[in-house]
Amino acid sequence: QVQLVESGGGLVQPGGSLRLSCAASGIIFSIYTMGWYRQAPGKQRELVASIRSGGTWCADSVKGRFTISRDIAKNTLNLQMNSLIPEDTAVYYCNAVPVRHLWGQGTQVTVSS
Repeated sequence: QVQLVESGGGLVQPGGSLRLSCAASGIIFSIYTMGWYRQAPGKQRELVASIRSGGTWCADSVKGRFTISRDIAKNTLNLQMNSLIPEDTAVYYCNAVPVRHLWGQGTQVTVSS
């Protein structure tokens, strides 16, 4: 059974940084396109970044500020988030792209002064 466990969220001031991690069991990251999604209060969940063997993609709203990476040996997915703004406040999740696994619990990111 696939299990996705996100971590690394927290409260940060505008302009700050956070690094999120996703540990996966039951799947092999290198086979899939993997992504980070987020869901802000009252909004639909959206894909913000993805990674596959051919490269990475970021949504326009986070381009230049967020960097997605993966450690195939450790089967982990990471999201380095810099220059955070209040609009980045959301629960962040990892999953395949397109979604094919049950969602994990996510990790809360709150950007506020």
